[in-house]
Parts: sequence; C-alpha cells; structure tokens
Amino acid sequence: MLRITLSSEAYSGAWGDNALVAFQTEGAVIHFSGDYPLRRIQQAGRTLQAQGATQVALEGEGWSYERQWAFYCGFAATSQSVELKWASVDEDELELLNARRRSADWVRQVVNATPEDMYPEKLANDAVEFLTQIDGDNISHELVVGDDLLTKGWIGTHSVGRASSRPPVMLTLDFNPTGNPDAPVSACLVGKGITFDSGGYSIKPSAGMVAMKCDMGGAATVTAALGYAIEQGLNQRVKLILCCAENLIAGDAYKLGDVLTYKNGVTVEVVNTDAEGRLVLADGLIAASETKAPLVIDAATLTGAAMMAVGSDYNAIFGLNKPLLAKAQQLSELVNEPAWPLPLEKWHQGQCPSHYADTANSRVQKGGGMGGASNAAGFLSRFVDGETTNWIHFDLAACFNDSPNARWAAGATGLGVANIAALLL
Repeated sequence: MLRITLSSEAYSGAWGDNALVAFQTEGAVIHFSGDYPLRRIQQAGRTLQAQGATQVALEGEGWSYERQWAFYCGFAATSQSVELKWASVDEDELELLNARRRSADWVRQVVNATPEDMYPEKLANDAVEFLTQIDGDNISHELVVGDDLLTKGWIGTHSVGRASSRPPVMLTLDFNPTGNPDAPVSACLVGKGITFDSGGYSIKPSAGMVAMKCDMGGAATVTAALGYAIEQGLNQRVKLILCCAENLIAGDAYKLGDVLTYKNGVTVEVVNTDAEGRLVLADGLIAASETKAPLVIDAATLTGAAMMAVGSDYNAIFGLNKPLLAKAQQLSELVNEPAWPLPLEKWHQGQCPSHYADTANSRVQKGGGMGGASNAAGFLSRFVDGETTNWIHFDLAACFNDSPNARWAAGATGLGVANIAALLL
C-alpha cells in the first residue's frame, strides 16, 4: 500500500513549489496549506488515483474524519475498485466512515451501471436488497409493476414508462424499527428513478442523452441516505418511495398534448415529454402525503436550470418551509455536501400555465424558460399536502459528472446522501 501522510506546510522542492502531492521514499505527502483544505485533500486523492494508485493507507497526524472522507471522495474510481486503509483508530469513527463509504459506493455502483443492466425493476430490487442487508428484520416492501400502476392510480409513472418493453415500477419500502405496525411514519423519502431518459418525443440530442443513465440518481441517493441513517441508529419509522421508469419512444408512448389526471385530482397537460421526472415524482409525493408523515424529502436529477444556477459543486434545495430549508443548508455544511436554496413560493405553482388543464408540466420554452428549477419545484408542490407535511426538494445538480475533473472521477459522486441522512436523524 502507498502510505499517505498530511502536511499543513507549503511544499518547496523537487516536485515544484507549492506542489499538492510530493513523493518520498516512504510514500506520498499531501500539502494542504491554503484556502479550502478539504477541497485540496480531495484533489490530491483524485490526483493519486488518476496516476494509478489503487491501494493506499492514510497514516500519521492530522487525519480528521472530514479529511479522510474528503480524500476518499477524490480517490474513489469510476469503474475500478480501490483499497483504502483509514487512519482513524477510534472505533465509532471507523464505523461511521465505513458506513458512509458503503452508501456512497452503492450509489456509484447503481448510477454508473449501463442502462441495459439497470432498468426499473432491477433498480427497485437492488434498493430492497441493499437495505435488507443492512437491517432486513425491520423492512418490508411492495412493488407495483406495469399496468397495475393504473389500477392503483399512479398515472404519471405509468405514462412515462409505458413505451418501454421493461415496465415501470413504484417501490414502497417500509423501515419500521419500532415493532409496532401502527407506528406513525416520521418521514417519507421519494426518489426519481428514470433509469434512462431519451427525452421521449421531445427527444434529446446524442450529446445530451449519452449520460442519461444517471437520471435515477435521485432514487439512488434517497435509498443510500436511508441506509446510512439506519447504520447510524435511526429508530423511527421511515418509508421510501421510488418511482422508476424508462422514458423511451414507441407507438404507445405518451405524447405532447396529453392530459394526465392524478390521484389527487390535479390535471396536467404534457407540453414536454423531457420534463418527465416531475410527472413520476408527483405520484411519489401523493403517496408520501397519504402516510401523513410530517417530513417529506424528495430527490431528483430534475433540471438543467439548477445546474446552471449552482454549478456542479452544490445541490439546489427548495421548500416552502423556510426554517426547514435553513436547517437542510446548515446540515449540508456540517457534512460537507454543499447545498444552496433557490427561490420557491406558492405562486410558482402558476408558472407553468395550461389552457386545457390545471397546469402544464413545463413551459414551451427551451429549458422550461426563466426560473426553470423554481417552476419545476412549484409544480411538485401541488402534490404535497401542505397542511400536514413539511417538504423539501433536492435538485441534485452535484450528483453526477459527465467526465472526470480535478476532484471527482467521472460518474456518480454520492453528494446528497449524508445531507438527507442528517435530516432523517
């Protein structure tokens, strides 16, 4: 194993002044002096992995929990397994690092999988298997598949996924550690699970479609967040709802101009089949509201507008409950998964008007028009029972990179998992 130590002093020597990583006979030294030390440590991890290191041991002084995790984020690879020995000798800290790694690695595994291998039923079953391995004694689940979705009233998920030969699925998983089947549900997690997004008849260009295996990043993130929270001792009942589909083109695909009538009575005109994520999430949010849970969290790779607003280092967060929004941002800083609130008010519900329905699923403009991320969140808010539920929406701008950069390998990042787990706890 390559030994990795830390130094808070700037380097000056054979590797160049202010080198981030310097190599010595006994291993490598990361010089993290300057602004944003965690970002520099992560960048060093990425540099070492890109240079071919696959087995490292963190040794010496200065390896706090946060610094070890930052290194791992950079060191994790897209499709190659890596071996890392943590520096920590504190048992609780080791357990936390290992639990967080298991969740982040699972996100990478499922999000980076090919769309041929990761389809709606496979995603739902993998989520069940992952959580059952953590605490199977307290988990039950139900799958609603294909045309049975219509019987149950889940028209959004069925409409988006019906053109695929691999049927759409809604997974409801119940984690109930209380032992009481009548225990109240303390929180619901809802995830967008579009395992591949062609855009439907609003078809994407190849450049915009090639990475669309990542469009189930929301489902992966909330599943991993629940697993991470369980490993940290979550002792309240939580339900997980994943809305899974492939958004493809066929003779029976849903079309622009269709009007969908949801279970809560809201009618939606489809003006963009590439704004499909909000259509499936609407089902999940209705189902979550039916539980009367006081907290509902949804996560989705929902809009390019959020990425334009906050870039790829932050997730965008939305909510009508301003104290809850502030808490989510505070927790994001605590776990070093940056999140930033974007505007959302009740009047955003009217920003996607329709002549034929209560609302449209977007605006007939490129990217959904000005304020597209807020308009999408406003659409989602129509499907939350605002009288009984505190709701927060994560638009996961930072959960996936199309190509490697200075701090991340290509593919899934896992950003958002610890933030959502912290909200549950």
